[in-house]
Amino acid sequence: MEFEQATELTHRLISAMGRVIKGKNDFLKLLITALLAEGHVLVEDLPGTGKTTAVKTLSRIIGSLDFKRIQFTPDLLPYDITGVEVWDPVSASFVLKKGPVFANIILADEINRTTPKVQSALLEVMAEKQVTIGTMTYPFEGLFFVAATENPIEFEGTYPLPEAQKDRFLMKLSIGYPDSESEFEIIKTDPSATSLEELTPICRPEELNDLIDAAKSVYCDDKLIRCAVSIAERTRNHSSVQMGVSPRGSLMLIKACRAFALVSGRDYVIDQDIADLAPLVFAHRIRLKNVKKSAESLIEEVTAVEIQKIPQ
Repeated sequence: MEFEQATELTHRLISAMGRVIKGKNDFLKLLITALLAEGHVLVEDLPGTGKTTAVKTLSRIIGSLDFKRIQFTPDLLPYDITGVEVWDPVSASFVLKKGPVFANIILADEINRTTPKVQSALLEVMAEKQVTIGTMTYPFEGLFFVAATENPIEFEGTYPLPEAQKDRFLMKLSIGYPDSESEFEIIKTDPSATSLEELTPICRPEELNDLIDAAKSVYCDDKLIRCAVSIAERTRNHSSVQMGVSPRGSLMLIKACRAFALVSGRDYVIDQDIADLAPLVFAHRIRLKNVKKSAESLIEEVTAVEIQKIPQ
C-alpha cells in the first residue's frame, strides 16, 4: 500500500467513526493510533460519555473481525474470560470451551469491577497474543486489540488495576464531555441507535495489516528515540516517583509516535509527537510517592524539559 493510500484510509476510518462519535476527532485519532501501533487502550471517563459506543463503532468499520464484550463483575472468574477444558464423554477427552477473549477486538467493560486475580487473566494474551489453558497454549492469529473502560470517580465495589496490568496498555485515554453543538446533534439524531447500525465495513483485515506495516515504516530520528529514553530515565530518578517508566513504555511511545505520524499524514515523527503522546503513554505507568502532584502533570513537565534539549 502506498503511503498516500494509507493516510487516506486512516482518514476514512476516523470520518466513519465520527458519524457516531460526535465532536471527538482527537480521541478517534488516538484510538486509531493505538490500533495501528498494535497496542491496547484504557479509556477512563465518566458514564455516558461514549466509551463503549466508540469501541463498538471501531469493530463495525473493519470487516470480518470478531468482536466480543466482557462485562467485568465481582463474581467473574478467570476461566470466564479465557475459557476452560471440559470433559467430553463421547470422545473420552478434554475439549476446549473458548472464552470471549478468543476474538479480534475485545471490550473489557468496567475492568476495575473485578478482582486483580481475574484481571490477570488478560496479562498473557495482551502481551503475547496467546492464552494458556491447562497444559496447552493457544496462539492468536491476526489482529488482537483490547479496549478497557473504567469509571474514575467510583470506588465502591472496584479494585485498582495492578501495575503489570496497567503496563499492558499502550495509552490511557479520556473522551470527555462533548461541546454544546455536538451534544445537540447527539440528542437530535441519537447516532448510537441509528448511525451505528447503518455503518458498513470500509477496511478489510488485510488492508488493516498494510496500515500497521506502513506505521512501522515511518521514520523516527535517533535524536527523538534518545529523547524518549531520556524522559523514561528521568521518571525513574525523579524525587516524586516510586516506580518509573519501564523500557516497554519507551518502546510503546516510539511505536505510538510512528502510528500517530501516519494518521497525521506524515511519513516521519516530529518532536511534537513525543510531547503530545508521552503523557498518554507514560503517565499510567508511573507510581508516585505520597505527593499531591499527579503523574500526568509530572510527565508533562519532564517531557517539556527533554523536548527542549533536542538539537534543532
